[in-house]
Amino acid sequence: MAEKKLANATEARHFIVERTLDAPRELVFQAFSQATHLAHWWGPVGFKVVVKKLEFRPGGIFHYCMQSPDRKNDMWGKFVYDEISAPEKISFINSFADEDGNIIPPPFDSPWPKEIYNECTFTAKGNTTLLTLHAYPVRANEEECNTFLQGFPSMEEGYGGTFDALETYLTKVIA
Repeated sequence: MAEKKLANATEARHFIVERTLDAPRELVFQAFSQATHLAHWWGPVGFKVVVKKLEFRPGGIFHYCMQSPDRKNDMWGKFVYDEISAPEKISFINSFADEDGNIIPPPFDSPWPKEIYNECTFTAKGNTTLLTLHAYPVRANEEECNTFLQGFPSMEEGYGGTFDALETYLTKVIA
């Protein structure tokens, strides 16, 4: 079973979560960089991800729809890639989007930041990979930043489910 480390706020308003995955670093990096892989594990538990566009390069985008099981709560999202250093690091700004890829406010009532900077690092540890995700708001006001900080428990749960799905998917790919 993979080792899990819960999020914390040790780096000034950063959400940080780590997961040790039983897969080689190159494969974990591919799972983050290829549409065929992302469609199998990205997003909330129970949702299907449909990839509309993936341009995996600095300045490129990943535009996707997270389809709810009942199709009543579908959500669009978008990454704009900042830095890619294979197979060590991927950074991007993540936001909710409309079907055309325009950034939109989150689909819930709280004053959540529209844009979150994410940095994923992949550290080889023998035949396993330490995945570390750092996330923090960008271009956000104080109220949005405070809501982000208060959302850490929910993000732990959300990323926990997403990384559980990644772990399960990697097991199938390796087999």
